[in-house]
Amino acid sequence: MAQSHKFQDLEEMGDVLVSFINSSQPEKLIQVKEAHQALFDKHMETKRLVTQILKDVSQVEEAAGQRLMDMEEEKNRREEELQILEDQLRKSSAKSQMTDSELQFLQRELESLRVDEHELDVLRSEVDEDTTEIIPSAVFVSQVYYLITKIKWEYETPPNVLKGVHYGPDLATPINMDKCSLSPCDVSDQLWSFVSTEW
Repeated sequence: MAQSHKFQDLEEMGDVLVSFINSSQPEKLIQVKEAHQALFDKHMETKRLVTQILKDVSQVEEAAGQRLMDMEEEKNRREEELQILEDQLRKSSAKSQMTDSELQFLQRELESLRVDEHELDVLRSEVDEDTTEIIPSAVFVSQVYYLITKIKWEYETPPNVLKGVHYGPDLATPINMDKCSLSPCDVSDQLWSFVSTEW
């Protein structure tokens, strides 16, 4: 702005000089006019150059400002992405710890189930052995009892009830006794009463 005033003052001074010279000798007037024109041309060229430089500086500043804004936006975007990744990492880490705990718990449960299964296998094996030895003998004993007493028992009854049928020589007699209402001696006497003493 200050340079513009200087050039304006210079132009005005040139105009005053030209009017002064016009009043004097023509040869000197021509020389002064030419010098003034050269000075004016130089001034215009300088003005054009300064205007172009200012325009270029303005464009550079604008481009630099835009680049700075773009870089700021990129920085903010990357900070947001970094925050999201940190959150995901925290969640994944917590989930991983939970998964590890659950996995350890499940492994302990699996080990416990294996131990239980092994114990069941051992127990099943023992039961199988007992069954192969005891059941045939139990069947034999029950057959002997039937041959002696001629009583066929019902086994699907409450624990306190004795139920069955005595197959005597003439007729079948049902048996239905509540052990809670009878003494063991009475139960024994009633059962023995069915057994024939004739051999």
